[in-house]
Amino acid sequence: MENTTIEVLDTNLSIILVQRIAIIAVFAYVLSHTQAFRLIFKKNTTSREKLILVFIFSMISIAGTYFGIPIEGALANVRDTGTIVAGLLAGPVVGTAVGLISGIHRICLGGYTALQCGIATLLGGILAGYIHKRTKPKVPEWITGTITGIGVILLSMGLIIVFAKPYETALSLVKQITIPMSMANSLGIAIFMIIIHNAREHQTKIAALQTHRALRIANVTLPHFRQGLNSMSAEKVAVNILSMTSAAAVAITDLERVLTHIGLGNDHHIKGLPIFTKLTKSCLAQGQITVAQSQKEIGCTAASCPLKSAIVVPLYCRDELVGTLKMYYAHEEALTALDIEFAQGLGQVFGTQLELSALQHKAELAAKAELKALRAQINPHFLFNSLNTIVSFCRTNPDKARKLLIELSEFFRRSLKTARDFVTLQEELEHVDSYLTLEQARFGDRLIIEQDIAPDTLAILIPTFTLQPLVENAVKHGLLAKADGGTIQLVAKTIGRCVEIAITDNGQGIPPAIQEQVLEPGFGKGAGVGLTNVNERLKAIYGIKYALAIHSVEGEGTTVLLHIPIDAEVVVNG
Repeated sequence: MENTTIEVLDTNLSIILVQRIAIIAVFAYVLSHTQAFRLIFKKNTTSREKLILVFIFSMISIAGTYFGIPIEGALANVRDTGTIVAGLLAGPVVGTAVGLISGIHRICLGGYTALQCGIATLLGGILAGYIHKRTKPKVPEWITGTITGIGVILLSMGLIIVFAKPYETALSLVKQITIPMSMANSLGIAIFMIIIHNAREHQTKIAALQTHRALRIANVTLPHFRQGLNSMSAEKVAVNILSMTSAAAVAITDLERVLTHIGLGNDHHIKGLPIFTKLTKSCLAQGQITVAQSQKEIGCTAASCPLKSAIVVPLYCRDELVGTLKMYYAHEEALTALDIEFAQGLGQVFGTQLELSALQHKAELAAKAELKALRAQINPHFLFNSLNTIVSFCRTNPDKARKLLIELSEFFRRSLKTARDFVTLQEELEHVDSYLTLEQARFGDRLIIEQDIAPDTLAILIPTFTLQPLVENAVKHGLLAKADGGTIQLVAKTIGRCVEIAITDNGQGIPPAIQEQVLEPGFGKGAGVGLTNVNERLKAIYGIKYALAIHSVEGEGTTVLLHIPIDAEVVVNG
């Protein structure tokens, strides 16, 4: 470098350096709106992303060197702005790398202060990176940056005074450039940090708005996806998305066909047709989000198609690809990174909703299977014993045999033919009466039935096939072990906003050792399994606080209590 000396007053030097900083600040502002610059906002960056940041800030730092003003064989510059910002924002690895690169570059330019300035730049990057890890979030970033900048400039000046020769020239240089360089670099760092802070705040606000919009859409679409992925649910979901976003059209497909297409292009993107766009086929083949910024990339076969850009998001249910969500736009190059992230987020939300729908459907099937198991669980011995009892009455009391046969047929009719999930308490009691009539015919005076049913409880809806297994359990496990039999009491009354139903027997009771186990899934067999099944169904329908309650004293009897909420919303089908 030519050792040229330019006489510049401190004031003029400060103004020139601030002008140089203004150029860097404009570049920083433009850079803050690019995709690459958003890497700064990431908490964990990859090695490739770190290299990109090192390149960007090294260029800024080297530009600060070339913007320098030659004075007495040295340079009054704004190089440290890029190095310190790199360390403060991107951490010690990036800060050190930028300091090393821009320091070596300064040394290569030559001059009697080149080595000292190069070392100071490297130390500035290391120090800024260390501060990045240690600084408290409460301290504004621009204040931290300003103090760090002044500190690094003073360090550089100290190295020049101590090691640069001749001493008198070095001292004269430091007197001229310390204040201008401290002011210009600290100002540049502060402006840079403020720009970054504002860009981060803007990014956070946009992300919050996108999240809010995604949650609104998720809230509206959840009831539709409870039906699963079909043309009806897809159409309702697509209408909601179209009304809440800037998309020109929204489509949803399964793996083979278009389930719905709402918006522009619906004259040839028709519901029910096989998938024909290259973009969608690519998404299904790769199982990944695909983006098209032009009509050609979409691959629509209609030359007059008004759709110019699109995002296609794969829909997964339990890690299995089940379809796609497509958002179309009317202009080319219309998609931003935020649009893509938003669509991807919607796809994930819809996948979760479809998974919940599948789980709900599975739970419903399980509940129906349990009910079928209860109906199929009618003890064959009960059937044989009932038939034997009826046969014995055919000679001695034909009328009674006829009535018992009617009760038996009625019992089986209700047990095997009822398709409804809920029945009234009166209907359930009629089913219980049929069962008890047959059991009384068999055991005679050994089985006494007492009922106290409040009239206002008869219309309450309860899950079908709820009481009979409990009564059967009381007869079989409570009374039959006693030689003289006993009494079964059925009581129903309203307590607050619930109907309480109690089935009591004065049989042998339940041993204390197993009282806590009788309601656990897998415990017991026969009627005992029915008891567990009823308990699980009540908890699934009404909640855990409506589980069966059992009070038993060994040798004295057992009471089983169930509570049915009056305000419960139920659907009576069939």
